[in-house]
Amino acid sequence: MGPRTHAAWLCSVVFDGARAFEGVTPDLDRHCARVNDSAKKLFLKPVVSTETWVQLAREGMTRFEKDAALYIRPMYWGEKEAPWVQSHDPESTQWCLCIYEAAMRAPKGFSITLSPYRRPTLDTMPVDAKAGCLYPNNSRCLFEAQARGFDNAIVCDMLGNVAELATSNVFMAKGGVVFTPVANGTFLNGITRQRVIGLLRQSGVSVVEKTLTYPDFEAADEIFATGNYSKVVPVTRIGSRPLPFGPLYAQARELYWTFAHS
Repeated sequence: MGPRTHAAWLCSVVFDGARAFEGVTPDLDRHCARVNDSAKKLFLKPVVSTETWVQLAREGMTRFEKDAALYIRPMYWGEKEAPWVQSHDPESTQWCLCIYEAAMRAPKGFSITLSPYRRPTLDTMPVDAKAGCLYPNNSRCLFEAQARGFDNAIVCDMLGNVAELATSNVFMAKGGVVFTPVANGTFLNGITRQRVIGLLRQSGVSVVEKTLTYPDFEAADEIFATGNYSKVVPVTRIGSRPLPFGPLYAQARELYWTFAHS
């Protein structure tokens, strides 16, 4: 990318992120399919098939140690501007596959607070795609929370209901039932989120997708997060209130690891 690459200054870029760890690559095909779907939603031209992405990823992984923890990032971006500079020329779409070592986050737990910033809506931003233009908002949520002594933040939608964390999808448990914000078009319905919901339900756990508020999370028995980078990790403090490593978090993580190695 050079200084006139459209994506470098006007953010016409989408990406996805798969993981390789402990010799496994769970849902690699779904992540590769999603980057093509994201490209279409930003009017980029997805010129690499899902099958080719997967093949290239597996080829690239052979250049690392067998059990290396890797981040697998397929990307598309607009290279040239269109007659109206604010838009890119779809025919100029470029792509690359970036694979690099990235240690898995240890499940030690982290703290969260309520962010003063909100998630945008589908009619204001491409929240149904994994688009680079969304992440500066996530970053300011993180910086603001960390300035107040927290690791991460719950981010609400424009109506004030919980959408997700600044970095991942979020779950809570109360009375033996797992709850998570319903996918309402203000946040990405994550692949790991979907997988964990399915695994918990298959194991007999009741998982309810519904509208949730920050006070719901403040009153939770336990909270945990799901996302591609860290998979399933616990929240150990919300505001000033400490939280335990709960049994439903432990079950979700164990189920996911068993699935990943199956």
